Amino acid sequence: MQENSKIPKHVAFIMDGNGRWAKERGLARTAGHRQGVERVKEIIRSAGNLGIKIVTFFAFSTENWSRPKSEINVLMRYLENFLDQEIKQFQKNNMRFTVIGRAEPIPKYLQVKIKKAQVKTAGNTGLRVVLALNYGGRQEIVDAAKKFSLDVLQGKIDAQSLEVQEFSRYLYTADIIDPDLLIRTSNEMRISNFLLWQLSYSEFYFSFKCWPDFGIEDLKEAIKAYQKRIRRFGGLDAHEKNN
Repeated sequence: MQENSKIPKHVAFIMDGNGRWAKERGLARTAGHRQGVERVKEIIRSAGNLGIKIVTFFAFSTENWSRPKSEINVLMRYLENFLDQEIKQFQKNNMRFTVIGRAEPIPKYLQVKIKKAQVKTAGNTGLRVVLALNYGGRQEIVDAAKKFSLDVLQGKIDAQSLEVQEFSRYLYTADIIDPDLLIRTSNEMRISNFLLWQLSYSEFYFSFKCWPDFGIEDLKEAIKAYQKRIRRFGGLDAHEKNN
């Protein structure tokens, strides 16, 4: 990858295929999730060196609560282990940790650990690692609308003055730039209620690989594909303007 090539500042991941990966190997679904966590760690370790500033992982959706309780418990335990083990590395490597999504009904002990991790790393200026946890894109927009409505009722803002950028500051991602690139694994071609507002002009990349098999070389391939794209944001590129 060329050093001066255009690198996406913010890459978001829909990590699909953990269960499928495990099933193909005759393993329990939780084995796929465990291997998936290792891929997250690998991407985090490498992203900053590639020039990426922000990585966002769709870790657990608002719809995932419908999964078997035993599987949910394992996922929460993996998250707890991640917080216990990785936040020390975040501090050591100047990384910032952020969680977006609704707090409830995440277990209280995890809510406390998440808050501590965010506060502890808030001043770090390197790679920003965002976990979308108990997250839903539609729910985020609803929550933003509620916050905006409350500000209107309290006289803090005029409803008629609302513009796109103004509304964006009510989202969970108010201080995070929109993703340049969305990567989804396991050859699923949908966004599944993920960052509905923020992905409006993102480039999409779909990989046939299941998430536990998606490594740093695959990320580099996705970036190479991104670098070949022309992002118009609804306008014309230089060639089209001259013709």
